[in-house]
Amino acid sequence: MSLASLLSAEQIIPEMKATERWPAIVELIDLLVGLGKIKGTDRDSILASLKQREETMSTGIGFGIAIPHCSSDRLEEVVAAFGRSTTGIEFDALDNAPVKFVVLFIVPKNQFQTHLRTLASIAKFLNDRATRESLAEAKSGEEILSIFRDRPQK
Repeated sequence: MSLASLLSAEQIIPEMKATERWPAIVELIDLLVGLGKIKGTDRDSILASLKQREETMSTGIGFGIAIPHCSSDRLEEVVAAFGRSTTGIEFDALDNAPVKFVVLFIVPKNQFQTHLRTLASIAKFLNDRATRESLAEAKSGEEILSIFRDRPQK
């Protein structure tokens, strides 16, 4: 499942306000709640699932990338948001470097294969240095989305 199919320009924050892991996750979840992608009544349970996942091990995978994710019985389809920070977010990443790109996604419970495929697709896509450089230079949510659309995703 590609990022281009999961995101709209409204689901992208070109410059996140958060400077630490948990506020960054909350910022992206609140965006999805505001857009009606997540019900306000489900916000806290989804945040709890994300927090539980992060406490197991940081989803900051290195190269300035974090992919916070979880599954939830409150959703019918995969929901995602993307945030960029030019200053970097302290995410307790595996390489201890600040995170510049945060891809948050939530998969409906019992869709384990979808969860794994989505995670692998995002990680592989962002593993490309040229892609990260283009994302860093993009001026808007629309430009970021066009990078997700135009670059081949394996």
